This record gives sequence, structure tokens and C-alpha cells, in this order.
Amino acid sequence: MHELSIVMGILKIAETETKKAGADIVESIELEIGTLSGVEMAALDFAWEEGVKNTVLEKAEKHIAVIPGKAQCMECDSIFELENVYDPCPECNNYLKGIIRGKELRVKALEVS
Repeated sequence: MHELSIVMGILKIAETETKKAGADIVESIELEIGTLSGVEMAALDFAWEEGVKNTVLEKAEKHIAVIPGKAQCMECDSIFELENVYDPCPECNNYLKGIIRGKELRVKALEVS
């Protein structure tokens, strides 16, 4: 389960930024997670509960913005929504594409006190 390592990375960011702000705890955290990032949301929630115990994130309200996948076909240049990284272009059925969005995995904002 790589979601626990993701939670640990988010925790490290939160601890660093909380310390910079001279604060003690995180009130809320906003995350952006793309549908193509490989993150399983149920596993992330489970790892979150265990990973943030006794940390600055323990009582933080977690908000997740899910970013849908989008790609551009390298053959016909059409731009299309993408549910799976291996899906072909719906226009020409080509599998070569550039991912435009959907691989995001970032901490967008922290509210500390």
C-alpha cells in the first residue's frame, strides 16, 4: 500500500509549513488528487487515519479535490476525458497520447493555528 507513504509525505509537508508559520496544529488541509495518479481513495482514507495519529494533522479537516483525467491524442490532436491511462483516443482509437491533467497529487492549502 503506497498510500501510507503518500500520507507520510503529506505529513512532512504539513509539519514543515506549520513550523514555518509558528503554529502548532493544522485546522484544515486541501489536497488535489488526480484520477490518474494511482491513488486508491479508500486506501488513502485508511492510511490517513493511522498515519496522522498524534501529529499536527490529527484533527485537521481534510478536503480533497479530485482532478479528472484529460489527454491529447498524438495522432489526431483531439482532447478527451480519460478514466484510465491505457484508454485509447475515442476519435481515432490511437493509444499514443499526452496526459494534460489527472496525475496531480499535491497539497494545495493548509490552515494552521
